[in-house]
Amino acid sequence: MKNLLLTIVMLITISMNGQIMDCSELFISEYVEGTWNNKALEIYNPTSDTIDLSAYIIVRYSNGITATTPQNAVQLQGFIDPQDVHVGVIEKLDPNGAGQEAPVWDTLQAKADEFYCPDYNTSFAFYFNGNDALVLAKGSINDIDNAQIVDVFGKIGEDPVGGWTNIASTGFVSSGYSWTENHTLIRKSTTLVGDTDPLDLFNVGLEWDSIAVNNFDNLGSHQCDCPAATFVDEIHTTPHTLYPNPANRGEVVMVKSNVAIKNMILTNILGARVSYDNAIKSDNLVRGIYILDIEFVNGTFAKNKLIIN
Repeated sequence: MKNLLLTIVMLITISMNGQIMDCSELFISEYVEGTWNNKALEIYNPTSDTIDLSAYIIVRYSNGITATTPQNAVQLQGFIDPQDVHVGVIEKLDPNGAGQEAPVWDTLQAKADEFYCPDYNTSFAFYFNGNDALVLAKGSINDIDNAQIVDVFGKIGEDPVGGWTNIASTGFVSSGYSWTENHTLIRKSTTLVGDTDPLDLFNVGLEWDSIAVNNFDNLGSHQCDCPAATFVDEIHTTPHTLYPNPANRGEVVMVKSNVAIKNMILTNILGARVSYDNAIKSDNLVRGIYILDIEFVNGTFAKNKLIIN
C-alpha cells in the first residue's frame, strides 16, 4: 500500500509540474484498438515548430497497474512537422504470423510513419487493449518516473474491465459497453491540449468521437481548432530562392540554393502534407497558402511560405 500511495503522489506531482498551455504541446489525436494486432496511435503537433519525437515516450499501464519498467514503454522516433501527425503502428508484419504474431492489416501498415515494439519481451507498449491506460510523456524509457506527462488516455490505476465509456452512472467504466475496446477513436477538433491528469475520470465521449473497429481512413491527418502557424514571407537558415512566389496555379515553382536539397515537405495551413522534389507542380494544388520545409544535405533547414493564386 505504501508503494502504491507513493506512486500516486508521484503521478500527481508530475501532472502538476506539467501544466501545458493550449496548442503548445503534442497530444494523442487518434487511437486504434482493432482486431488481432491492429493497434496504432496517431500523435498530433499543434505547434509552429518541427518536433523531435526521440524526446518522447509512450507508456502503457495495463489492467490498472501504477508501477512501470522500461518494458512498459517505448521511445518514439522521427519528427513531426507543424500541424502534422505521426502514426505509430505495432510492428507485426510477417504475413505468415499467427496468434500474437498475426500481421497488421495491409491497410493499416500503409498508414504507418513508424513501426514499434516488434518483441513483446523488450517492450509491450503497443500491445494495448481497451482496458489499458496510455501516457504520452516527454522523457526517457530509462527514467520514466521523471518524465513529464503531456497526454493521458484512460485513467492510471483503474481497471475498467472491458474498457472506458461515456456512461457517468458507471463511473465511465464498462458495464458491457465499451468505447475503448474494438474501436477507432478520433480526438475532437475542439481539443487543444492533452490531458495531463493521470487520475481524473476518463469520460471518453468528452474529447473523443468513436468510429467502427478496423477503420483507418482518418489516420494520417487531424483536424484541430488550434490556429495554424503564421510565418513572415521568408524564414530561413540557409539562403535559397523560391520562385515564382506568389505563383499562378499551373506554374512550376522552383527552389534554388547553393547547398543541395535533401528533402522538401509542403503542407497546407490545415497541416495536410504533400511532398515533392525541388520542382513543385502547382497544378496539383488548390489556391491558398502553403508552408515549405526544406532539409539540406549539410544538415541545415529552411522554411518558406508559398502562395498559390
